[in-house]
Amino acid sequence: MRTINQTLENFTVQYPLERIAPLDKLLFIDIETTGFTAKNSSLYLIGAAYYRNGCWHIRQWFAENYDEEKALLDDFFAFAADFTHLVHFNGNNFDLPYLTQKCEMLGLPYNFDNFEGIDIYKRISPYKFFLHTPNCKQKTLEELLKINREDTYNGGELIGIYHEYVKTPGEEAYRLLLLHNSEDMKGMLMILPLLAFHDLFNLPLKAKKVQANRYTDYHGNDRQELLMKLALPTPLPLAVSNMSNGCFFSGEESEGILKVPVYEEEMKYFYSNYKDYYYLPQEDTALHKSVADFVDKEHRTQATAATCYTRKLSTFLPQWDVFMEPFFKRDYKSKDLFFELTDELKTDRGLFSRYAQYLLGRMAKTY
Repeated sequence: MRTINQTLENFTVQYPLERIAPLDKLLFIDIETTGFTAKNSSLYLIGAAYYRNGCWHIRQWFAENYDEEKALLDDFFAFAADFTHLVHFNGNNFDLPYLTQKCEMLGLPYNFDNFEGIDIYKRISPYKFFLHTPNCKQKTLEELLKINREDTYNGGELIGIYHEYVKTPGEEAYRLLLLHNSEDMKGMLMILPLLAFHDLFNLPLKAKKVQANRYTDYHGNDRQELLMKLALPTPLPLAVSNMSNGCFFSGEESEGILKVPVYEEEMKYFYSNYKDYYYLPQEDTALHKSVADFVDKEHRTQATAATCYTRKLSTFLPQWDVFMEPFFKRDYKSKDLFFELTDELKTDRGLFSRYAQYLLGRMAKTY
């Protein structure tokens, strides 16, 4: 077994990892194997990245033959004991289960129960379409950030190279095997800024400025929109823009802009307990029976779910589901929901901060 140490000189991570844990408690890991299951394949390399003495380092444990798996795991877990958080890329689905199964097969007492896990893939992948990327493979995300690799192989292609190395050890094969894992480790550190998109949807936003704008649409109609300038929780590594359900978001670095359509029209508020109401056809409204009992029977009917409403002409903002109550609809069967933009709400900056976060979350889920 060989242990290889590398110091990443002048290397900085462009993401506030201290939010997750102290830097010296974070251990990034990536493994290389000859197959997908521990039972039918060999573990030949474990790579780890960690922060010590003001620098990032990479340590690799390399098995020169198939019989060195136990030594590899013993040494790795002894080293990992100083850390509390494991960071990986899709390791919940492969790296960690594979290592756990391999330890069980070899009768080793190691597991990951005492570690807090952070899966970079799981934090970024929900926002794949928001990022306009076809998938969230690590190399795809590296390309998104224009990260260049010296390594040109994938893990599958290196399986044959490792088998040949075991038969006939050679420096070039050894270099290629280490390089791929080292590039994976460095790539994992370099795509961390994309976690800003996880933060965008999961950490509090701040509405710095809120104003209403009027504009003329494509058809010449006079329209109104709400414009919110947002302070983002983490600077974005690339500019993005997306539109969904009439709402438009654009973000760059630490600032975002969210445009929301404002509707000035008459809408309906539907009462849920319609059996307690009469509908008055001439007034096109519903009244509670305690009041409507005084209305001539010829001018009232038992309200139904579809006619148990009151109308209101006002200014409204959209909501996908019930963000604010009372909620309004255009018609009973309409799926679009709205809430009234009252004078009181117009001065509530905290509300607009929460509303912006609500809208962004719904925009991400509609892709």
